[in-house]
Amino acid sequence: MTENTFPVYKVDSVVSFYRTEVLTGQEAKHFTKSDLTPTPKPESVQRLYMRILHHLYRFRPEFHSMVPLLENIQYPAFHEGSTAVMSVYLRMQQFLPMCYVYDFSLNDLLAPKTKKTLVVLSGIINFLHFRKQRMEMILEQQARFRADMDMLQTCTKGIKEAEKKIETLTTIPPEQQAEAKELAAALSDLHAATVHEYQEVNGINDTIVEWKAITAEKTQKVAQLKVDVSTLKEDIGKLKSQIVESPEELKSQMEKMRENVKNIKISIEHTDERVVELQNAVQGMTHSEAEIQLMYKLLQDLQSGMNNTKQRQEEVEELAAQYEKRQKELKNLGLEESQLKRALGMKLDKDSKQQIRRQKKKEMKEHHVQDVLGRCDQVHQKREEMADQIQEISRETQQLKAKMQSLRDICSKETENAQALYDNVSISLDEVHKRIETHIVDLNQDISKMSANF
Repeated sequence: MTENTFPVYKVDSVVSFYRTEVLTGQEAKHFTKSDLTPTPKPESVQRLYMRILHHLYRFRPEFHSMVPLLENIQYPAFHEGSTAVMSVYLRMQQFLPMCYVYDFSLNDLLAPKTKKTLVVLSGIINFLHFRKQRMEMILEQQARFRADMDMLQTCTKGIKEAEKKIETLTTIPPEQQAEAKELAAALSDLHAATVHEYQEVNGINDTIVEWKAITAEKTQKVAQLKVDVSTLKEDIGKLKSQIVESPEELKSQMEKMRENVKNIKISIEHTDERVVELQNAVQGMTHSEAEIQLMYKLLQDLQSGMNNTKQRQEEVEELAAQYEKRQKELKNLGLEESQLKRALGMKLDKDSKQQIRRQKKKEMKEHHVQDVLGRCDQVHQKREEMADQIQEISRETQQLKAKMQSLRDICSKETENAQALYDNVSISLDEVHKRIETHIVDLNQDISKMSANF
């Protein structure tokens, strides 16, 4: 105990915790600070340990006083006093190591001390806090698992229905088998033709890439030629000013220059045509980008639909929680009804006992007729009062029964509403799945078209 792994609480906090979390009824009211300080009471400490074991392991306090019926034990009645203490001691020795308390002894039950009992009880408080947190986590996981199982069941049902539909669609009747064979042959021919066209398109794409490279080279050459022409024009101007040549040589040079200019113009026209083709291809790419943006918007709409379905699922869970609360209220009303029936039975027993006493008094005291008559009048008055009370109790029971019936009707209506909401949610989920499948098919078709265009 030199190095504690849990805080040691004060007496007031320990008492308040065990009164609210472990003890119930009269035991919680009578458990006070004087049971632990200045000297703990062995009976209250033993009772508290029994309630802790019952709270954790459902081991009832009356089980501690049970003696095993073996042949070797003689006079088991003599062991009834010590069996309860020994049973609590053994169970606490098994339980306290989980709370990091390892030095629990028998004196802690027979003659407990304040410090040691506070250490043990604070360790148990720490363990109960940890247990409560883990129970909440486990309950959340169970709720998620149930929701996942429900979704899995719905998905499996949908898959089975889809498989049945696929089987019905794939099975061809014998009357249409000949037509199906012809269609299959036509489909194979179409597939072969499409494969051939795909190959041709791929070849055309390769040639387009090559032509693009050639056009780029030619554009570079045209630019260089323009630069050369400009330089040549400058050189010609300079040479004209400096040199006087023969007219024949000048004509030949001018013709060569004109031919070069014609060739340059033809190459420029070819490059312009290729540039127009490339612009058309760029426009096709922009159109495909717009289509992709439309598909992205559709996917966003689908996501919003999924969020709406999640909200509906949360509403269904809230309705289920309300239904459980109403069931608990019905159980409490049933317990109250049983208590009222017991009270009525007790009152009827009292009435029967009073009648027996009256008969005996009449047999014993016949000569006191006048006194007996006065007493009888009083008894009749009491009977009327008791009858009025019984009638009031019966009225109250009838009102309680009417309330119970109304609560049952409300619960049935709420269950019907919850079932309707669940059906609507399932239908909306099926529609969303169908929309997703159609959008995926459209996306695949658009991608195939885009790949074919490219």
